[in-house]
Amino acid sequence: MMIRRMTAWEKLIPSVHQKRIGGRIANEILMMFRTGKKFSREVSIYDPIGADKDGETVSLLDVLEATDREVLETVIIKQDVRCLYEAYRENLTDMERTVIRMRYGLFGTKEHTQREIAEKLGISRSYVSRIEKRAVGHMREAFYEPAGKDL
Repeated sequence: MMIRRMTAWEKLIPSVHQKRIGGRIANEILMMFRTGKKFSREVSIYDPIGADKDGETVSLLDVLEATDREVLETVIIKQDVRCLYEAYRENLTDMERTVIRMRYGLFGTKEHTQREIAEKLGISRSYVSRIEKRAVGHMREAFYEPAGKDL
């Protein structure tokens, strides 16, 4: 299992959507197969490609399940981060961008509590909470809108 540090953008992903979408995974796999058309012969994912330590046959499917999971997750995370950045840039007001940037520590800044943000901006903590909630809602709408995904 690969362990790595989450970026600030990746920390924002759960706020925008709560579950993985199976269609995205299927699309990524289809794109991998389409790029593989360069090869002259077709290979079934069920064909044996070798044997393991115990002498059991190993298929391409077994290898893909074991190694490409991290790669696929990384591709999905990068795609989500790109969509979130576009939603951040295009759909939020200056105040919403400021609150989200400070709250989640985007662009290399330190993460702040709602109370710290309120003190710096001279507004109440509850107003910061409302701005954050509204901004995340705008980002959620923009995140799901282009692909016609269900909320």
